[in-house]
Amino acid sequence: MNAVELTAPAKLTLSLRITGLRPDGYHLLEAEMVTLDLADRLVIEPGDGLVVTDAGAGIAAEREGSTEARHVPTGGDNLVARALDLAGRRARVTLHKSIPAGAGLGGGSADAAAILRWAGFDDERRAARLGADVAFCLRGGRARVAGIGEIIEPLPFERRTFTLCTPPFGCSTPAVYRAWDELGGPAGPAGNDLETAALALEPRLAEFRGALAESTGRRPRLAGSGSTWFVEGAYPAPGRRVVQTTPSLPVA
Repeated sequence: MNAVELTAPAKLTLSLRITGLRPDGYHLLEAEMVTLDLADRLVIEPGDGLVVTDAGAGIAAEREGSTEARHVPTGGDNLVARALDLAGRRARVTLHKSIPAGAGLGGGSADAAAILRWAGFDDERRAARLGADVAFCLRGGRARVAGIGEIIEPLPFERRTFTLCTPPFGCSTPAVYRAWDELGGPAGPAGNDLETAALALEPRLAEFRGALAESTGRRPRLAGSGSTWFVEGAYPAPGRRVVQTTPSLPVA
């Protein structure tokens, strides 16, 4: 096997409603997701192991000293390693991170989906067992997502521009869902049922929401379980990313 380079685009959850809870503890949801032009890059080579670097630094930075990569585990719990196991493949993977970890942009899911596409694995229901966003990231584009993430209904592509503001800290998706349960399952005020829970778990999020709202005149929405806030339109400024939706996934 020669070295292969893969692209793993981020996803943005435009709306998220929690509709129920399965007996096994998984939350049922209804969401609209889109693929963005923000992406990680993976290099697949013969061998074993996972190396995570910071693509934003432009060099192969050490994981502990990088920005996007420093919170990414490199052991068997990493979604890349789990995706390789699911597909029954072995490889040495160098993961160049551009999608912030713990930001609600599906970085880990995107990386796992890129591995599954490379391996020719297209079972979305099994892919969803790795994480709720993996099935969508495997399909990409724009879709309505339901179940625990395994039901993907494609929607017509819409070219849209968004401005992302990601705080210098992440949110744990399992912890946010637990907080939502403990709060009695509140409905989200801006189309995302997890917003109230994320704010309760990480009060610092409110400061970043307020700053983005004040400078843009728009009501920010939380991306997935956080920590990224987003508004529609281009509002470039330090600490923000202006991104666009993409109609399809790159071919490995």
